[in-house]
Amino acid sequence: MDLSEIESAPAHEFIICEGRTPQQVAAIADNVREELLDKARIKPYNYDGYRNASWIVIDYGSTLVHVFVPEQRTLYNLEELWSDSTIAEIPDLD
Repeated sequence: MDLSEIESAPAHEFIICEGRTPQQVAAIADNVREELLDKARIKPYNYDGYRNASWIVIDYGSTLVHVFVPEQRTLYNLEELWSDSTIAEIPDLD
């Protein structure tokens, strides 16, 4: 989601994805952190949500990565909350 034109947005971009289970959510979040560190030498400022792993957010400053289980993604519905943003959907690799 491109939120750069929204003055009150907490970041310029949201990346939103989901895993089927808390274990998948944690694995996805771990992989995002590891890949960005290994390939681009980018470390997050902070991250939270590993305790329950139903919603993990990783803060890269201007970009926030959100990894949800489906129920939490539906509950918080960030796409609707920030519906003024431009949304680009990337299909699953399956």
